[in-house]
Amino acid sequence: MTLTSRGCWFVVVAILGLFRATTCSAQMPQPLSDSQRQDLTQRLAKQTQELASAASQKSPIVDAAIFLKGAKWALDYDKDFSAADVALIEKGLKRASERHTVIAQGQRDWTKRRGKLALGYQSRVDGSTQPYGLIVPKQYDAQTPIRLDVVLHGSTRPVGMSELRFMARFDEGDTETSNTPDQPFIELHPLGRVENCYRWAGETDVFEAIDDVRRRYNIDRHRIVLRGMSMGASGTWHLGLKHPDRFVALGPYCGYLDTHRFSETPLPNFVKVGQLPDHQERGLHMLDSVDYAANAGVVPAIGCMGEKDIFFQAHVIMGEAMQREGLKMINLISPGTGHVIDPKTQAEQLRQIAEHVAAAPRRPRELRFVTWTLKYSRCHWLEVLGLKQHYDRAEITAALKDDVLQITPPTNVTRFAIIASELPARPRSIVIGQETFAMPATSRIIFELRNNSWQLVESNTPSSQSTKQSGLQGPIDDAFTTPFLCVRGTGKPWNKVAHDYSQASLDRFAAEWRHYFRGDLPIKNDTAVTESDWKTHNLILFGDPGSNALIAKSLPHLPLHWNAQTFRLAGREYSSTEHVPALIAPNPLPGATGRYVVLNSGHTFRESELAKLNYLLFPRWGDWAALRITKLEAGLEEVLHAGYFNEEWK
Repeated sequence: MTLTSRGCWFVVVAILGLFRATTCSAQMPQPLSDSQRQDLTQRLAKQTQELASAASQKSPIVDAAIFLKGAKWALDYDKDFSAADVALIEKGLKRASERHTVIAQGQRDWTKRRGKLALGYQSRVDGSTQPYGLIVPKQYDAQTPIRLDVVLHGSTRPVGMSELRFMARFDEGDTETSNTPDQPFIELHPLGRVENCYRWAGETDVFEAIDDVRRRYNIDRHRIVLRGMSMGASGTWHLGLKHPDRFVALGPYCGYLDTHRFSETPLPNFVKVGQLPDHQERGLHMLDSVDYAANAGVVPAIGCMGEKDIFFQAHVIMGEAMQREGLKMINLISPGTGHVIDPKTQAEQLRQIAEHVAAAPRRPRELRFVTWTLKYSRCHWLEVLGLKQHYDRAEITAALKDDVLQITPPTNVTRFAIIASELPARPRSIVIGQETFAMPATSRIIFELRNNSWQLVESNTPSSQSTKQSGLQGPIDDAFTTPFLCVRGTGKPWNKVAHDYSQASLDRFAAEWRHYFRGDLPIKNDTAVTESDWKTHNLILFGDPGSNALIAKSLPHLPLHWNAQTFRLAGREYSSTEHVPALIAPNPLPGATGRYVVLNSGHTFRESELAKLNYLLFPRWGDWAALRITKLEAGLEEVLHAGYFNEEWK
């Protein structure tokens, strides 16, 4: 522990790539007085109403709304506040007012500012306001594309003050300052919805923040670097190796990448995962970054680790995995240090990253891409479109040699595409194993495995409309990474107990989403859902075919037989009075192309995991589950049977 000049003790608790720092001040946190809370609440409500009015006039108010959102979550979720916390809430209200005033005058002066900035965007996932931090160097020239470094933060406990404390690191006001960094890149610091290791909506948050920065600044899309410390390093492995064409280099500093072995870290708060049911073990292949080590051959990773870091073994595991793939891991070890950033080691990491940025080809001639799911299906000019079996390793290797594109027969792949416009040069022919094809004139060239032979196909659409595809591959939890809408049944239920459970389950999900994913859950009654809703959102349907009209409308097209007495799922029959089905499938409603329908489930991990450690946020049910209702009022259940549909959603 270190005593600071202000007499505060800062305790860094080694939890995961999860480090939770707490500060003890001379004045212990305490509840707000009634008059304080009333004053802050009234001011917040007044400013929120004013911003809502501005939004109705299509004013760009999100950069002001981030401060009000932070203040609201603080007042809603925290009971005790330090003097510094109260000052941050006051500052948030003030900053929202300042920006609103400037916006009302038709200006957004802070977007021209250099230095640190707190900005935001409106999430497509749930419509929520999400903040991010930005550092713009003094030499930024809007006429010249600039490198972007995406820097992921470490673990931090999700509390009411989370947004305000995060933004305080970047908000230096909106006027020009002389204190601007001299670096050849813009730094983006996504919030990632606080604490989920950049999984699920936290993953989407990173890419939406990147897109928002690209709309505002002249970013070179071929020079985007991803790096981070601790949980941020774990997020770097996770996102970088699964989206290897989105980044030019990775810089993980002390991050985990494997669920089972990481859970065995000898820390008292850690939960050892142990042997899981088969469907959960298979689901880990979606998340465990170590399974994607081969993709470091596409996007180079320059790792760092403290010599005495309790998580040192994580990078040893990745080094062994890369060696099995014929690669050598770069791991800069900081002598004598624990789970902290050593400035000298990080400087060397950044130097090596800069070398890769300068030398990396924008359109590589050779690719070797590994995936385990169609959720992660794209690598530069190669795209996997179909798998023989999800959560088995799939691999595709291709090289452009002279005027021939040579492709090694893919493993566990039934369909793939070559994006000709992304190739460094257009070949005259394509060779897959021993089969040769003349190069077609189309920009998107698709091959499909039929009768053990590869065939060139004309259509972008799979031969079967019901096969799993990228963006429609499950599991249930994937439905909450793109725009979704929860739908409450309002009709007469077949069985009151099952209906009441579904409503309690929806209420529980709404509470967990708001607390841990930092947004209000989008909910409509079934009678209010429009055709536009189901064309643009995944529908999350709660109830039964009697209570929810959209379940009744979808049921004939789902892999489920359900009546008032029983339902049959995955070859087993259950009573409809004390059991409910949960599942994910392509939405069968007219025009709902590329959208999911989900029955009776939010995230399959719950507050018991969300409140603990982020490596516990893995899929619990797969694509479907048969549930026995246990505690009606709490929306709790016992999973009797769960698993995955096959590649035809059966």
